[in-house]
Amino acid sequence: MGVPAFYRWLAEKYPMVIVDVIEEEPVVIEGVQIPVDTSKANPNNIEYDNLYLDMNGIIHPCFHPEDRPSPTSFDEVFELMFDYIDRLFVMVRPRKLLYMAIDGVAPRAKMNQQRSRRFRAAKDAADAATEEERLREEFEKEGRKLPPKEQSQTFDSNVITPGTEFMAVLSIALQYYVHLRLNNDPGWQNIKVILSDANVPGEGEHKIMSYIRLQRNLKGYDPNTRHCLYGLDADLIMLALATHEVHFSILREIVFTPGQDKCFLCGQMGHVAANCEGKAKRKAGEFDEKEAIVAKKPFQFLNIWTLREYLEYEMRIPNPPFEIDFECIVDDFIFMCFFVGNDFLPHMPTLEIREGAINLLIAVYKKEFGGYLTNGSTINLSRVEHFIQAVGSYEDKIFQKRARLHQRQTERIKREKAQARRGDDTEPQFQPESLVAVSRFHGSRLASAPTPSPFQQSGRYNSHVSSSVRKDNKEASERPQKVARLSSGAIVAAAIIEAESRVEIEAQDNKDELKSKLKEILREKSDVFNSKNAEEDKIKLGEPGWKERYYEEKFSAKTPEELAAIRKDVLGATTAHPCKFEFGGSAGGGGVKANSE
Repeated sequence: MGVPAFYRWLAEKYPMVIVDVIEEEPVVIEGVQIPVDTSKANPNNIEYDNLYLDMNGIIHPCFHPEDRPSPTSFDEVFELMFDYIDRLFVMVRPRKLLYMAIDGVAPRAKMNQQRSRRFRAAKDAADAATEEERLREEFEKEGRKLPPKEQSQTFDSNVITPGTEFMAVLSIALQYYVHLRLNNDPGWQNIKVILSDANVPGEGEHKIMSYIRLQRNLKGYDPNTRHCLYGLDADLIMLALATHEVHFSILREIVFTPGQDKCFLCGQMGHVAANCEGKAKRKAGEFDEKEAIVAKKPFQFLNIWTLREYLEYEMRIPNPPFEIDFECIVDDFIFMCFFVGNDFLPHMPTLEIREGAINLLIAVYKKEFGGYLTNGSTINLSRVEHFIQAVGSYEDKIFQKRARLHQRQTERIKREKAQARRGDDTEPQFQPESLVAVSRFHGSRLASAPTPSPFQQSGRYNSHVSSSVRKDNKEASERPQKVARLSSGAIVAAAIIEAESRVEIEAQDNKDELKSKLKEILREKSDVFNSKNAEEDKIKLGEPGWKERYYEEKFSAKTPEELAAIRKDVLGATTAHPCKFEFGGSAGGGGVKANSE
């Protein structure tokens, strides 16, 4: 799951750590696609020894791809995965090792989070299915035809869980894929492949890090080994730093927000407004019936060696009381980042990366530095306590500022909703030129066309209808005698085909409308600013007495004695377990010795 907003903060604060990937594409010669020869030099001017794949970062996007319809069978998912792994292999081209790790049974702390998330996903899916069934009944009562409901093996993404049938079949499919590539691809000839499937306990990224630590302790290990790890979780950056390997890169897709990779001027994908040339959309097929090919998402390398240089400069201690060991500073930075987000402890409400939490932690650390907070997986609780108290002194100011911003945001959203209900905001701010042209010539003969354009009829260009009309008009004007010679049987057959096509189009339009209505209903139900669904805020962070209310609501602590005991337990769990989990790689997420000196 990772650390929310951490990657974006890192890219904005330390921009040189990000490098765009140069990707070599296959060549098509006389209709035959020639694959890339991965045995040749890497076009990114760096040769990696080992490539590690966090497979769950591949499985989930292949279950729900953004650039094509969702697959309906496991076989389709496997094909997408094979293509995805091929693409990653072409970019990195490892020379010694390919390690594929699938999440096994998670540690108990992470398992609690997974259960909560999967329960919510199952509940949301059940609610959506119930709502869809109700809408289908409404459409049928109105006499509107709908295509039959699609049956899909990939409907429930909770099958991506250790112990399911899907995970067992996936392991067999990946073994087949590996054997196929080892026998046919020249780039795979001299590498070792390790597949750690869901039967091996532990999360994929932690199994990878355990393997790297094991190799580092072996005799003859080359410290100049170059590692590349693929994965979308931001905590992979922490894990890579925790290895203290210098030659390490994180490979990941550039994640766009919805619509970010779409030009708002022409509405086409593949470029943004700054690069728009104003060209019309190209037809895909004779009647634009084929789906447009969506441009592949680009990839980026996050280079850990550059990040280490940034941190060495950023975390310089003024007038240090002793000689600084930079590797210990790196460990302390990782430890501090646990407080802004992690996978195995509840989120700390005070610290938000978007509000500058990491910058605050670094500033307090440098100001209050009296020694390292950690020593490997051992915590110095007295220093951590002093550090947390110094950070806590900013708590009330943070909550007061957040409350003001939240109040302004709530009022703005309510105001916009009220305007929408009154109809004050129905006029669009931007219209395509094809729609405003008629109003431009209002009153002239140019505005008196008897038939509206295809844009005005449906809101989008229907090239099938347009081309059919042009073709019919041309044939009617040039060869009217040909129509007269048509047999009555051909006319009947043509009418039947046209009627069937019309029914199919109508059913598809109804299906699209049903999906749109369903999406709108579900969004309205989940709207946190909807006054009907809003939950009462019992804690009221920042208001007097909020700390007591927080512990009473979260831990049922009612007396001062219970409050003190819970605070002590929470402090120990917050400091001990994450550090052991990150640095020691404990699959069970067990405890760790705390140093209170």
